[in-house]
Amino acid sequence: MSMAAAGLVAAAALVLTGCGSDDGGDSGDKTSSSAPTPSGGGDKPSGDIEGAWTGKTDGKSVDLAVTGKKAVLVADGRACTGDLADMGGEPMLSLKCSDGNTDRTMGSIESNDGKTLVIAWDAGKKDTLTKSASGKLPEGLPSTLPTGIPTP
Repeated sequence: MSMAAAGLVAAAALVLTGCGSDDGGDSGDKTSSSAPTPSGGGDKPSGDIEGAWTGKTDGKSVDLAVTGKKAVLVADGRACTGDLADMGGEPMLSLKCSDGNTDRTMGSIESNDGKTLVIAWDAGKKDTLTKSASGKLPEGLPSTLPTGIPTP
């Protein structure tokens, strides 16, 4: 694995595991994270989508990693991070790209059979991704890291 790919994986791991700084303050909220979720969705959307997905759109690599309700997407030489959310019963990806690009910031899951994931983005792009084998990096990772990624 190249150093750039290793760096990309490390950056994705930091984002997905929530490592990084927060405001340093205690929110005072001591409610259990295992509190029941309201009916009509809960954690179901992320359970089917969780994992690493890879593919090509317009001849360029698109890589997505989802853990719980956090997501990292690397496409077109940029990194986008955000959340997997249940929007009215439909799973959606809500991302923010480090360079401000909006091609892949709000995406609806058109289909997911556990092997192939199709995401339709509000800006018109559509990605068809294949689930990567557990514990293996997706093929076709970029050999250079995107620029402009904030550091902790």
